[in-house]
Amino acid sequence: MITIFSGGVIAVTTFAGAFVSGIFGMVGGQILLAVLLYYLPVAQAMTVFSGMMFVNGVWRALLWRQYIHWGITIRYVAGAVVGYGAIMLIAFVPSKPMIYLGIGLLPFIGDLVPKKLAPDICRRGMAYFCGFLIMFLQIAIGAAGNVLDMFFQASPLNRHVTVATKAITQLFSQAMRFLYFGALLESLGEIGPWWFFVGLAIISAGGTSAGGWVLNRMSDTNFRKGTRYLIWALSLIYIARGAWLLYTGQN
Repeated sequence: MITIFSGGVIAVTTFAGAFVSGIFGMVGGQILLAVLLYYLPVAQAMTVFSGMMFVNGVWRALLWRQYIHWGITIRYVAGAVVGYGAIMLIAFVPSKPMIYLGIGLLPFIGDLVPKKLAPDICRRGMAYFCGFLIMFLQIAIGAAGNVLDMFFQASPLNRHVTVATKAITQLFSQAMRFLYFGALLESLGEIGPWWFFVGLAIISAGGTSAGGWVLNRMSDTNFRKGTRYLIWALSLIYIARGAWLLYTGQN
């Protein structure tokens, strides 16, 4: 059950995460996930995280709806449906160390791929593969924002199209992850009262709007640089946290 103190921390983090996501698309979600995993068991943390990121994605998609690349979106969702079916055959809840290390290591592994083989989501067939991979990883290790960013970083899409398309493609993934982990709970009431989640949804929308204001004043070059640096910083934090949990034997 969330306490007053932990609820306050989660609320502040929700705004901060939504603000960053409003600028860069997905990175802010990792900030929120790290805090939720600190205070809650995996299933509860993933359920709350998925719900908040769904709200965040809906609001971003509405703000930038004229920039959504629908061709990529449709192909991505088709791949994600197959990925969800594949992970349902495995059906397991990942440990916290696995989540932290998986999220932290994947971007560095992606950076080792030669530029000519970089995963550009605009390439033929790549959106299908991206949808499959992201959906599979989001259930298997809990999140895959860094990996999704790799596919967009290698593409020629500008910052508005990137943020808008990321938002709309992730709605399906967030909904499926919410159902997957939510099914492991008896009710959301075991986490906190209903009004707490309504408050988080409003806070998330506010943070997203504030981030959109900043995005409009950035250049595409600074957007790509900022995304890369932020991914690296967060990845190192996740790796350190995962290594510590393994060292101390915590799950």
